[in-house]
Amino acid sequence: MAIDFDTEWDHRGLSSLKWEFIVRDGEPEPWEGTDPELGDDRVIPMWVADMDFRVAEPIIAALRRRVESGIYGYAGKTSGYLCAVADWIQRRYGWAVDQDWIVPTVGIVPALHMIVRQFTEPGAGVLIQRPVYHPFSYAIVNNNRQVVCNSLRLNGDHYEMDFDDLEIKAKNSNVKLAILCNPHNPVGRVWSEEELSRFADICHRHEILVVADEIHGDLILPGHQLTSYGLLDPERTENSIVCTAASKTFNLAGLKTSNLIIRNEDLRAKMKGEIRATGLWGLNPLGLVATQAAYEAGEPWLEEVIQYIAKNHAYLASYIGEHIPQLRVIPAEATYLAWVDCRNLGLDENALSHLMMENARLYLDDGSIFGPEGSGFFRINLACPRSLLEQALGRIRQAVEHALS
Repeated sequence: MAIDFDTEWDHRGLSSLKWEFIVRDGEPEPWEGTDPELGDDRVIPMWVADMDFRVAEPIIAALRRRVESGIYGYAGKTSGYLCAVADWIQRRYGWAVDQDWIVPTVGIVPALHMIVRQFTEPGAGVLIQRPVYHPFSYAIVNNNRQVVCNSLRLNGDHYEMDFDDLEIKAKNSNVKLAILCNPHNPVGRVWSEEELSRFADICHRHEILVVADEIHGDLILPGHQLTSYGLLDPERTENSIVCTAASKTFNLAGLKTSNLIIRNEDLRAKMKGEIRATGLWGLNPLGLVATQAAYEAGEPWLEEVIQYIAKNHAYLASYIGEHIPQLRVIPAEATYLAWVDCRNLGLDENALSHLMMENARLYLDDGSIFGPEGSGFFRINLACPRSLLEQALGRIRQAVEHALS
């Protein structure tokens, strides 16, 4: 069945963070800069990681039935919900998950904050691999822990883990917890089984709890295959928590529903205790319905959206290679987020941001928010109609040509 990903939907009046707000000093403010009535002067938002596509019809139908019930009281996980989650993980990853291992939460970012509080003490080190999704750092710093960075290395157009540095940091930096991004946001790597096994060996040897954020794990581009952290040797990964959700996969982020997969019974009990202690134990009834429907009937939509996003990735790389050779697209293996190297422009962080927002009229994520290792890059969201991507690239081309003239 053909699914329409080419239509540009009107987001006005939907309280859309991506389309109706701008973030200044860490706070979102209402904004009309993206209003279509501005014509060529409007800003095209390609920053925050949600899609511009309507969700799969089975999800809409399930939500419609639930809304029409008129009952919106407190909700809890059901056997049907847990079965849908476990079946999805088995079908997509080949990982047989016991339903008892599934701990629903109100989002992965809140869960990371809770994990940091529960499993580390103030002042402890928490390891991340920058450039990486910036809320990892927020979860650490906001809770008075120390960021320990095992920076990724860019080898040509390919990011790699620095295992020698990882060994040093794991041994000498009071690290009690490591947050792994698999697949990686923003650089787009799908870590191989060999890379994950080396990471797991080091963390196991130094008794470090690993949190594997696999929220983009369903958005694997053709030719690549996710190895879930949960599929590694159980002896090495017993001390781990795997984070997953339908939110990125099916564009359901606003429904605040995610799942932690925790095999270890002691870790699971402590995590449930932390959830109760924070008061974030309630679940969104619409989020539960949407997630279950997505996992039970959304796979055909997902397969088509992956193909569409893969073509957008290919179009981006081809256009920049031909028309904006000063930029370089880092090849993506997963996600709908592209990582673009702008360092050859010779612009500092502020000048690059000004070029994209004021000259090109694009709202992108500056690479520096992912850590100093991202300075000189930007992240662009490709989960959009092709027409928007074409407009955006034409604007970047004109802005770069003007800046260099």
